[in-house]
Amino acid sequence: MLYENNEVRFRIMTIADYEKVYDLWMSCKNMGFNNLDDSREGIEKFLLRNPETSYVAEEADRIVGIALCGHDGRRGYIYHMSVAEDYRRQGIAGKLLECCIAALKEEGINKAALLVFNRNEAGNAFWESQGFTVREDVAYRNKALVEMIRIDT
Repeated sequence: MLYENNEVRFRIMTIADYEKVYDLWMSCKNMGFNNLDDSREGIEKFLLRNPETSYVAEEADRIVGIALCGHDGRRGYIYHMSVAEDYRRQGIAGKLLECCIAALKEEGINKAALLVFNRNEAGNAFWESQGFTVREDVAYRNKALVEMIRIDT
């Protein structure tokens, strides 16, 4: 899937985009990463499992937006959606989400979920505006199976 919006082009992410995507992630505040899952190797493994569902927005040779998206066969998940600060409020995040949702639907996925830090006010406002609701009836839990280094931006 390829979309164009003015000068910004939306396309499926490949591992060749990793360095530019990682730089964008590190420039965005109030996000969380780790040294294993978000390493080049970790993202490559994710993209091999979900080759058609993650998107980048680019202008010329610059990645200005990213939505890492995949599914487990039952639920879709959106991870680390980011837009460069100087490209915000131009509809890029909405278009990235539209691309991801279309890709998930094409793969037969009926529901999508995501995590946002409570302190990420801008992110929470965006997801609320897109119809994503907060679940008050569940507790998110996780357990690291190996030692990893947390990277908060």
